Amino acid sequence: MGSKSMMKKAGKKIKEDNERGARENFLEDLFYDFHRNRVQIYKMNFVRGIFFGLGSVLGGTVVIALFAWILSLFVDIPGIGQSIQDVQHSIQSNKK
Repeated sequence: MGSKSMMKKAGKKIKEDNERGARENFLEDLFYDFHRNRVQIYKMNFVRGIFFGLGSVLGGTVVIALFAWILSLFVDIPGIGQSIQDVQHSIQSNKK
């Protein structure tokens, strides 16, 4: 290996180390800026959790309602129709 290639490798290594160090410092600054006030973080996570739970419940309800509606379209098919009709009757009897 020549001295030129060694110098290029050393320069590349120094550049990579400088970039890695800058990234680490940037991430540390972001972390400490974000986590200064723990009470604010707890409040934010609490609100996020409430909205996540609410969205999950609403989304699940919509998916189940769509599934029940799609199944109701197949009531006239022999074999499947009777079991779907039984499910519909049990759902309607539970509403009353």
